[in-house]
Formats: sequence, C-alpha cells, structure tokens
Amino acid sequence: MPDQTASHRFLRIRQEWFPNVPRELLAGLVVALALIPEAIAFSIIAGVDPKVGLYASFCIAVVTAIAGGRPAMISAATASTAVLMVTLVRDHGLQYLLATTILAGLLQIGAGLLRLGTLMRFVSSSVMTGFVNALAILIFLAQLPELIGHGWLTWAATAIGLVIIFGLPRLTTLVPAPLVCIILLTAATMIWGLDLRNVGDMGALPDALPLFLLPQVPLSLGTLGIIFPTAAAIAAVGLLESLMTARIVDDYTETQSDKNRECVGQGLGNIVAGLFGGMAGCAMIGQSMINVTSGARGRLSCLAAGVFLLILIVVLGDYVRQIPMAALVAVMIFVSVKTFKWSSLRDLLTHPKSSSLVMLATVVVVVATHDLAKGVLTGVLLSAVFFTRKVAKLVQVDSTLSEGNTERRYSVQGQIFFASADAFAGAFDLFEPLQRVIIDVSQAHFWDVTAVAALDRVVLRFRHKGADVEVIGLNAASATIVGRHGRHDKPGTLEEQPGH
Repeated sequence: MPDQTASHRFLRIRQEWFPNVPRELLAGLVVALALIPEAIAFSIIAGVDPKVGLYASFCIAVVTAIAGGRPAMISAATASTAVLMVTLVRDHGLQYLLATTILAGLLQIGAGLLRLGTLMRFVSSSVMTGFVNALAILIFLAQLPELIGHGWLTWAATAIGLVIIFGLPRLTTLVPAPLVCIILLTAATMIWGLDLRNVGDMGALPDALPLFLLPQVPLSLGTLGIIFPTAAAIAAVGLLESLMTARIVDDYTETQSDKNRECVGQGLGNIVAGLFGGMAGCAMIGQSMINVTSGARGRLSCLAAGVFLLILIVVLGDYVRQIPMAALVAVMIFVSVKTFKWSSLRDLLTHPKSSSLVMLATVVVVVATHDLAKGVLTGVLLSAVFFTRKVAKLVQVDSTLSEGNTERRYSVQGQIFFASADAFAGAFDLFEPLQRVIIDVSQAHFWDVTAVAALDRVVLRFRHKGADVEVIGLNAASATIVGRHGRHDKPGTLEEQPGH
C-alpha cells in the first residue's frame, strides 16, 4: 500500500509538472516574450517605473506556478489591476502601492481559506461566453495603437507574422508557431535594419535582480485607511479575473482546477511581488491562451515563463529590446482569434433569448467600460433575474370542490419564494363560502419569509371567512421555516381582520 501511494503521488506530480518538458519550456519562452511589453505597458498605466511591472510578473508567475490551483495558467501584472492603482500611486507614491499589493494578497488568501472560490458555480455559461468574447475583443483592440499610424512596414510585418503563426502548424507542431514568428521577425529586423517599433521603445528594461524590501510606510490605522479600499478592489477584481480564466483553461484543456487553492496562490503571488518591488497582478487570459495553445498543460510552463522573463530582461536585454512590436502584435491577434468563441454567433439563433441577452450584455459592458468586474456582475445579475422570472412562472395551484360545495382541496406545485409568492397567494379564491379548506403543499417548497407570509395571508383570510383550514404535506425544510416564521399555526394568533 505505501508503494502504491508513493507511485500515485509521483504520477500526479509528473502530470502536474512535467507532462511534456520540451513543449512546456518552449511554451514558457513564448509567454515570457509576450509578457515583457505588456508588463511595461501596465506599469505605465499605473504610473510606475517599468521594472515594477516586470518584477511583479516574474514573482507572480513563479509563485502561482507552485502554489496556484490551475496548472498551465499564467499570472502576472495585468491591466485590470493596474487601472485600480493610478490614483493611489499619484497621491501617495510607490511605497504605498507595495503595501497595498501585500494587503490585497492577504485578502485573497483569506478568500481562499473561506472557500469563496466555489462561488464560481453561480456564473452561468452565458456569462462565461460573454466574458471570453469580450476579452478577445479587448485583446484585439489593444493591438490597434501598435498598428495605426506606424506605417505600411508595420502592417506588412504583422501580416507576415500572422501567416507564420497560422501556417506553420500545417507543416509541423514541434515548435510553437508564435515563437518562430518572434524569432524570424526579430532576425529580419536586425539583419536588414528594418525601421520597426520594438520592445526597447516601450521603456527601459531593468538590469538587476529584484531585491527584498519592506514597504516604507507607517504602520498605522491611517495607512490602513489609505490602502484598504484599493487593496480590496484589487483583490476582488484579481480573483474574479483569475477564477474566470481558470475556468476557461479548464474547458480548453478538459481538466479541473482547484479554485480555492487558486485564490490562495494568487494571494501569495501578490505578497511576494509586493515584497520584491512589484505591483499586484492576477491571471492573464491572453498569455494563458498562448501557453495552452502552444501545447503546455503543466506547472513547468508557468515557472519557465517567470524564470525566462527574468533572464531575458536582465541577461539578454540587448536582444529582447530588438524584438519588433509587430511580431508580438501578430501573436496577440492570433490569441484574440483563438480566444473568441465563434460558435456563439451561431448560437444566437438557436439559444434562448435570455441566454443570448446575458452573453451580449456581458460583452457590451466589458468592452464599453474595459472593466471585467462590471461586465461579469451585469451578466450574473441578468442571469439571476431571468432565472427568478422563469422559476416564478412554474408555480401551479389546482383545486377540487367536494360534492356538497363545502370543502375545497388545493394542490400546490412549484417553488414559493419572494418572486412567486404573489402568484401563489393570488391563485386562491378567498371569497368563496367554504366550511373547510385543505392546502396540499407536498409538491411545493417554501424558501423564504416572503413565501411564509404569503401562506399566512391565505390561511388567515380563509379562517376570517369562517373556514377550517388545514395545511398538509410540508417537507422537512419547509416545515422548519414555516414553523419558525409562520403565524397561522401559532396558538393565540389573531385572525386577520378586514383590511389587514
């Protein structure tokens, strides 16, 4: 038995870390190259030095590779968290940002320990589809500034890059096509001296390793008051994007991830980033899709991405600066095309209108606001509204009258809660002269105090009209809430008077 347990553990570790070492390393290298310009751009958005985003991407990628709950998912500095830091950095500076990053990490660890990752089951597939399509659109739109106004040569280089990326897999899949695209276009630029905007034009690359340092801020309630609102926002948005991305990678790779472990892993990654001079980040759907479409399935690719990133910027910075942005634009356009769920356009004609509306609303809000949280929240709320309306319409009340017209038996079916309570109460003829009324709820369920109040209203009004009322068939859960909050079965309860 111990040998079997050890063997099982070894196989699990091998599957998580080393499913295909060459492919994992090559995919990690492609991701690292794609991370550099984005980390610099996100640093500029946040108002900090480029090295803050680059160090953060290294730290978060390495830590989440080890501690995260989703193998092959890439986490680093992101735009969605960077935009939340602008005001804090402007008003209080970098040190407060580092403290905020650490606090955000602690909040995310707390969310994981509280098992809040399981809340993802409340996100419908329509919201997920909208989220994916919106991200694909945003990834594509983010490339346009690197194309518009930069001359025909940039467009031509990007087109050549796309031909390589989409065409090479028809010949061979031994080497990731995006990596070949980057190498060939960089070589062509250096050999022929092509006038193309390159990574070096984005900002200066650091030439030293990150150093451990504690944020130089006062340990006081005043400091907490400054950093907590931003930290809470970063933690929430970061977890939302990370958990949504994890689910997308789950679907793409047909595997499962540990969402609560992912919360903890993201938190640890942000804490380490804050302690080594980096900004907060989260999972990146674009880089994650580059990783998995390049064949990566394990944690090694994520670890390699972080390690290669540091090597590239510190040791090989002179070469990395020469990478044309056109090559990276081609890679990201490829990611956009692969990310977009094209079948969803066809599904608009066949899926229920409510599902299509949820998907479209999620896309529109995300693209319009560039805020993933707002888009997903809109989709979740719409899903809840449509679900509530649908369930509320499923309440059915049938009745039969005795031969003597003195007793009526009502049979209730469905879910009675705040949205269906009025329909339930309105199904009874409260003005019919009866001596006895039986309400059979054996095929119904009472969910909340609004449902209980509706039952009270029906029973008490019948009694006020002089009928003897009996409620039968309450299941255990319904009996508990009715017994706790109901008035009609309480001794001494005043019968409802006219006008009440």
